[in-house]
Amino acid sequence: MKKLIYPILSLVMLFGATSCGDDFFDINTNPNSPTEESITPQLIMPRALHATAARMATSYDFSAHWMGYWARSGTYGPSTEQESYNITNTYQQDEWNGWYDILTDVNLMEKKATVANQNYYLGAAKVMKSIGFMYLVDQYNNVPYSKAFDLSGNILPAYDQGADIYDSLLIELDEAAALFAQPTEDAANPGFAEADIMFGGDATMWRKLVNTQRLKLLVRQSEVPGFNPSAEIAKIEADGSGFLMSGETAAVNPGYAAVDGQQNPFYNTYKESALGATDQYNRANNYVLNKMKNSGDVRYQYYFSEAAVPLNNNLYYGYNFGEVLPNNDPYKHANSSDVAGPGLAKSASQDQWLFTSVESLFLQAEATQRGWLAGDAKAAYEAAVTESFKWLKVANAEAAAQDYLANGGTISSWDDATDKIRLIVMQKYLALVGINNFEAWVDYRRVGVPADLPLSLAPSRGGNGIPKRLLYPQSEYSYNAANVAKEGTISAQTSTVFWDN
Repeated sequence: MKKLIYPILSLVMLFGATSCGDDFFDINTNPNSPTEESITPQLIMPRALHATAARMATSYDFSAHWMGYWARSGTYGPSTEQESYNITNTYQQDEWNGWYDILTDVNLMEKKATVANQNYYLGAAKVMKSIGFMYLVDQYNNVPYSKAFDLSGNILPAYDQGADIYDSLLIELDEAAALFAQPTEDAANPGFAEADIMFGGDATMWRKLVNTQRLKLLVRQSEVPGFNPSAEIAKIEADGSGFLMSGETAAVNPGYAAVDGQQNPFYNTYKESALGATDQYNRANNYVLNKMKNSGDVRYQYYFSEAAVPLNNNLYYGYNFGEVLPNNDPYKHANSSDVAGPGLAKSASQDQWLFTSVESLFLQAEATQRGWLAGDAKAAYEAAVTESFKWLKVANAEAAAQDYLANGGTISSWDDATDKIRLIVMQKYLALVGINNFEAWVDYRRVGVPADLPLSLAPSRGGNGIPKRLLYPQSEYSYNAANVAKEGTISAQTSTVFWDN
C-alpha cells in the first residue's frame, strides 16, 4: 500500500495547511530531507502547539454557522451541503486528517521524550494528545486510538470506543500532572522554556491547564446516566494547582508578525492576510447579534466589526443562516459585519488563544453548580461573565459586566433563572462567539442550549436537523474499509457521540 493513513512523520510540521513561512518552523538544516533521527522534542513542541491552537481557532467555521454565531454574506450564493445539514463523507474530512497529522507529531514527541527522560516534554505531549483525541471523539465518537500509530503492527488500525478513549485521556492527564509536579533542572529538558511557546516553561501553568482540561472532559460527560466524577475531582483537588483563572489564558506565540505566512492564525484567516486578502464570506448571524442587542449586551461590538460601508445607518448588519437572498438584495460583504471584531482580532502579531480563561471559569461555574466543586455557584457564574467582558477588553469591563448581569433580563439574571445549568451554558455560549465555535456545538448536543436556536432557512434542508456528528472520511472507507465497516451504518442525523444522551 503506497498511501499511509497515519504517516510516521507528518509533513504538517513543515508544510501543513496551517504552516508559516519558509523560516518560521524549519526544524532541520535541510527542510526537504527530514529524518526521524534528526527530530527532537524541542523541535517538535513549538510546531505542535502552534498547529493545535491554529486548528482550534480557525477550523470550526462550520460549527459557527450551525450554532447561530456566523452566516454567509450576501456576496455569496448558498453553501448547499453545510446549510442543508445533509453532509457526506467528504464534508470536513480535514478534521480527521488534520488532527491525525498533529497527533502523529505529538506521538513522536512523546516517544522521543520517553527515551530521553525529558519529563516536561513528555507531560506536554500527553496534554496535547488529550486535546487532539478529545476533538476527534467529539466529532466522530469511535476512532483509532490505541493502535493509531503502530505502523509496523497495525497499518490498518482498529477503532476504540469513544468512552474508553476519554477514560484513557484522563489517565494521560494524571501522568502529565505528576510529570509537571516533579522539580527538574534545565539540563533534563533542554530548551523547554524556549520551545514552550505557550507558558515559557512554567510548570505550574501546565498543571493548571492539565486540571482545566480534566474538568472539560468531565463536564462533557455530565449528562451520561450514572456518570460520577468524584474520583477525578478528588485528583484535581489533591494536585493543588487549581485551574486557569482570570487573566490566565493558555495562548501560543512563536513570533507572529505581519509577514506573509507568519501572522496570527485567527487574524490571518478572518481579518486580513499579509497580502491584503480579507474574509468576505463569514458574517454576523442575526440570531446572536439580535439576542445581544435586545439584552443590552455590548459584546457584539467586540465580536463583530462595523460594516465597512454601512447602508441605511446599519453599522452592525448580519444574515440568517441558510437564507436565500434575492439577487437585488443590496447588502453585500462590505455592508455587513465581519466576524473578526476588535475584541478578537487586535493585530497580526497577537497571541493565539488555545484555552481561554473565560471558558475555564464557565467550566468551573457549571461544576460548582453541579456540586462537583466547593464554592458559591452564583459568584463563580458572575466571575465567568465578568471575565468575558475583561477578555474582550470591553470599555469599563467590570462595570459593564455588572450592569449586564443586573439588567440583561432572564438571559443573564442568576436569581431569575429556574435552571442554573442552562443559564451558565447559555452565557458560556454568548462568551465564546468566534473564540471557541466548536464548544457551542458540543454544548448544544450535550444540554440543548441555546433552546431557541433557529434551524437553517435553506430550502434544501427538508426535515434535517443540526448534525449530531461528522461522518467518517471517505479515505477510511477506501483504505481502512474493514475496520470502519465494523462501526456500522453512520448517520449524521441520528448517530451520536457517547456523551450525547
